[in-house]
Amino acid sequence: QVQLVESGGGLVQAGGSLRLSCTPSTRDFTAYAMGWFRQAPGLEREFVASIDWNGGSTYYADSVKGRFTISRDNAKNTVFLQLNNLKPEDTAVYFCAGRRSYYPGSYYGNQERAHDYDYWGQGTQVTVSS
Repeated sequence: QVQLVESGGGLVQAGGSLRLSCTPSTRDFTAYAMGWFRQAPGLEREFVASIDWNGGSTYYADSVKGRFTISRDNAKNTVFLQLNNLKPEDTAVYFCAGRRSYYPGSYYGNQERAHDYDYWGQGTQVTVSS
């Protein structure tokens, strides 16, 4: 039931940059809020960033604020995550997710939760070496 496909992960040195892309496999996500989550081995899946349907509002976890940027190009039905100044603690599998709403939970002042998203990709590995 994979609905999204992530790409762009890889191995990068600390301080380096990476850009992740997320594209649909089966449907149009241009009217949906989108998010990025990540999961390190043995840990819970955690919120990274989210964006509303037209890109007017973006939201970030405190741990990535100022370093990561989420964006979207609805003409291409694609969502991006620009990761700058990467740290070893950013190492994780990064997942793209779609929510059946124009706005993410953060828009309403709610904590972002993985179960608030309806569609997921299989993830792309980001490894940051020290």
